[in-house]
Amino acid sequence: MEARGPRARGREESREGVEPRTAVLEAVAGWVPGEPVPNGALPAEWEVDDAWVRTRTGIAGRHRAAPGMSTGDIAYEAARLLVGGAVPGRAGPVDAVVLATATPDHLCPGTAPALAARLGLGTVPAFDIGAVCSGFVYGLAVCHGLVVSGLYDRVLLVGADVYSTWLDPRDRSSGVVFGDGAGAALIGAGGAGEPGELLAFDLGSDGTGYDLITVPGGGARSRSMAGPSAKGDEFFRMRGQAVYQHAVERMTGSCRSLLRTVGWDAAEVDHFVPHQANARILRAVAERVGIGAQSCVTHLDRVGNTGAASIPLALADADARGRFRTGDRMLLTAFGGGLTWGTVALRWPATATPATTSTATAMPATTTSEAAGPETSRATALDERNGS
Repeated sequence: MEARGPRARGREESREGVEPRTAVLEAVAGWVPGEPVPNGALPAEWEVDDAWVRTRTGIAGRHRAAPGMSTGDIAYEAARLLVGGAVPGRAGPVDAVVLATATPDHLCPGTAPALAARLGLGTVPAFDIGAVCSGFVYGLAVCHGLVVSGLYDRVLLVGADVYSTWLDPRDRSSGVVFGDGAGAALIGAGGAGEPGELLAFDLGSDGTGYDLITVPGGGARSRSMAGPSAKGDEFFRMRGQAVYQHAVERMTGSCRSLLRTVGWDAAEVDHFVPHQANARILRAVAERVGIGAQSCVTHLDRVGNTGAASIPLALADADARGRFRTGDRMLLTAFGGGLTWGTVALRWPATATPATTSTATAMPATTTSEAAGPETSRATALDERNGS
């Protein structure tokens, strides 16, 4: 007997000539650990002050996970805001889990299956994807495929990174930039023209630049070499100037290509949400694409570069502040190690207003919650006085 379920349903729709379904963004949420770490609290040996950091990066603070708190822990905190009927009107089950991260809890196994189990999702398929800071955009493309194909009706996508676990304490250039955080999104089945529709993607990679952003030690390459690893190979390394040039070039080209695909003029983009890497990169890309500053969503001033979490965190925060309207044209773009990059165009979904902040579709602007990980840490919501 043929199995019934999403796969069979997808085939039946195709045979019966039913209009192909689309994938829609249903909701987003974000979570950051601990109290903010302002520029004035950075290590004295880095010899930096608030003005120095703000001028070079646009960052005023970032969050750090407490000792014992992992990527899986903060991913759980963001995801549980969306799972279990927390989103009004979106109470259906989650059929699959995709976790975008460059800082998994272990080299083996993946972190997503443990996250799914912790969320009480049973034996749903769950897997990690590793596209570094492009992870959330790549993840949206993966979820889009899973839904449009008819395999699954609703997929939970989480972008989470705990960069503080692999930063060299002597490297101020990376230390001032990166923070820890997690963002989550629900991707569900919908119809053409429905608010939230994921319209098109542009993805790319260039492996000739793999060594521009890397953690040299720990993987199969270093383990295959005779002798001990070089000192410091366990830490994150980035060749800043080269990365800046590639990031601006690749995100600009990707955005231009996708705008042509969907037939939008740059002036028609209501909100431009780039990966929150560095304020200089954000401005350069927006200017080259032709998007005005008033359309740019920025968030890194309060949380720094949170890797795969940066775009969903920015979306959740801006939505909580009432910046988005149903049907707004959104352009999301990212660049990360690999090298990888990607852009997605979508229409913003109808945003439900929850009765209580603990069930918000977006990250509440002034809420704190207790972490459920092995080490308890207060999650401080993004300070409303520093709105984007």
